[in-house]
This record gives sequence, structure tokens and C-alpha cells, in this order.
Amino acid sequence: MNLFNVYPRFNITLTKGKGVYVYDDQHQKYLDLYGGHGVISIGHSHPTYVNKLKEQIDVIGYYSNSIQMPIQEELALKLAQQSAYPQHKLFLCNSGAEANENAIKLASFHTNKKKVVAFKGSFHGRTAAALNVTDNAKLSAPININNFPVDFVELNNKEQLVIALKDNDVCAVIVEGIQGVGGLDAPSEDYLSFLAEHCKKSGALLIIDEIQSGFGRTGKFFAHQHANITADIVTIAKGMGNGFPIGGLLIHCKIKASYGLLGTTFGGNHLACAASLAVLETLESESLLSNVQEVSKYLEHELNGIPAIKTIKGKGLMLGVEFDFPIKEMRSLLLNDYHIFTGASANPNLLRILPPLGITKQQMQPFITALKKILS
Repeated sequence: MNLFNVYPRFNITLTKGKGVYVYDDQHQKYLDLYGGHGVISIGHSHPTYVNKLKEQIDVIGYYSNSIQMPIQEELALKLAQQSAYPQHKLFLCNSGAEANENAIKLASFHTNKKKVVAFKGSFHGRTAAALNVTDNAKLSAPININNFPVDFVELNNKEQLVIALKDNDVCAVIVEGIQGVGGLDAPSEDYLSFLAEHCKKSGALLIIDEIQSGFGRTGKFFAHQHANITADIVTIAKGMGNGFPIGGLLIHCKIKASYGLLGTTFGGNHLACAASLAVLETLESESLLSNVQEVSKYLEHELNGIPAIKTIKGKGLMLGVEFDFPIKEMRSLLLNDYHIFTGASANPNLLRILPPLGITKQQMQPFITALKKILS
């Protein structure tokens, strides 16, 4: 049997990861500035992460949500403390797409409406409802199209938002803290405040997708917290588990739970919770949010000194480096000649940077040096 060939893959076989580095089967060392789509938050094979998973699997690795699981309560408590969402409730699932799927469903249950407002350039996942609010028609099969009405508005366009909400028939507005696949465009702080205010006025729930931009990636726990707002639902995944599959929703207490409203077989299993607890403990014990702010400031300063760079987008260690030309060849040179992993996006001119949050200025320096050499 062959694999179903849907992934364009580099001709590299990784066999080991440690901190901000990965190693291939030829013992070549690579600097990982992409973390497998921003998943690696606290670093490859972090000892706290490894030990927590080993300890958990020695006791029990899985049982369904039909029994009591104190480890879920432990995760919810620690997440409440660090995320500054103490009154929201936690629902655990397996992935970002599943988190967004359940968020949209909850909004419809709560409001008894079915229209959603989403944004141009958005990406929220590849399941049915998540695809419907993703601004990329190529990803949708005929069965996925027009599952429910969606208005796509331009990011940071206040007038379009007001028009989309005017009939009070919207169950939710869903927005990324920073667009990932779309190319690192972000709602401004002023726009997020405007968005929160108008969602409240219209009765629509505000869903903020922090799947890639959350868990400290931008120097605050969530990207939208730079604007000092709160959301009705926050969706989380990726860096939440440092590579172990886990996702979740933080849900406002006004949204009432009932048996059977949501469900999942594997979501919130013992191992997934152990992985996420390791991430939260490490974010705190190693002051990784402060490190993100410090390294980001250094990185942006260095990048601003390279004339060929047109714009730097994003925040913290979720950055997009934009040029006036396609970055495909540059990305290939960085990987093959300088052994540095970077990312791409829907913007062909944008290089995406998503390293582990504990990376140091010194560890970032080879990337700066390589860029200067390539662009000279």
C-alpha cells in the first residue's frame, strides 16, 4: 500500500529533535524556525514534556470522557491562571479544525442563528464548517460549499463589518488573532475593540481563532490580548501540546452546557492533558513570554537593517518577512545550503518565521547571516 499523496515533501528524513534543532538521517543539523506549522512551542524533546508524558503513560494513557479525569480539571485551572480567562469553561478536542467546528456550532446553538461573518485571507481548518469560513474555495469539495451563509469582509474594514451585522442575523464573527496561512495580516488593536463592541451590540458571538497565535506565540498568552479585549469563544491547538495532538475551546459562561451538546472520543485524553500541562509549566518556569518579546525585538531590529525586506508582519515569534519577489528559491537555499527551516504562506512573497519560544538571540543569528548572504 502506498501513501495517499497529498503533501509536497522536502527530501529530508528527520530522526531527532532537541530544543530549536532537528537532525536528519545523515546526521545533518537544522535550525528549526518553523516548528511544523508553529506547533513546537517549548522546543523539541523538552525534558519537562518528555518526562510528563513518560510518567503519564506509565500510569494510564487513555480512557474516554465517560469517567472522571482530574487531569482535565488540573489543565483547566492552570490554563485559567495563565490565559487570563478565569470565568470561561474549557472543552477539549483533538485539533484546531475541530475546535473551530465546535465553536461555530456552539454559536449557532446559543443564538439560534446560522449566518457567520469571516474575513478575507482567513484559514480556520479543513472540516466542513471550518472550510466554510476559510477564504480559499480550492480547499472545498462540492459537498462543503454553502453549508451555511457566510459574509467575508476585509480585515480592518469597519464599514463592511457594520453592514454584515446590520440585520442581527449573525450567530458569530470568527477572526484569527493573526492570520497564519493567509500571510500574517492581523486585525489592528483598534479594530478588535470595534469588533468586540459591535458583536455585543448585534448579539453575535465573537470567536477568536488563536490556534497558531496563542500559547505565548506573540509575547502575550493570546494575540488579541494586545488589544485588551475578551472573546466569547477562543479556539486553541498547535502550540498547546508541543506536537501532541490536542485542541480546545475557552467558552464564555453565558453559553450553557448540556449532555450531548458536544462530544469527542479522543479529546482531553490523559496523554494530551499531560502534554499541555508540560507546555504551561514550561511557559511559566522559563519565562517564555518575556523571552518571546526580547528575541522578537532583536530579530525585528536586525531584519529592519536589511534593505531588500519590504515589510515585517506579525508579532512576537509569529513573523512574516515580506519581499518584492517570490521567496520560493530563497526558502530552498535557506534549507539546503544553510540548513534552516522556514515557512511559506498564501502570500508568495512572504517568508514565515515560527520558531520554538525559547530560542535565543544567538540561535537566531545564523538566520540573519544567511539572509544577508543570500540577498547580497
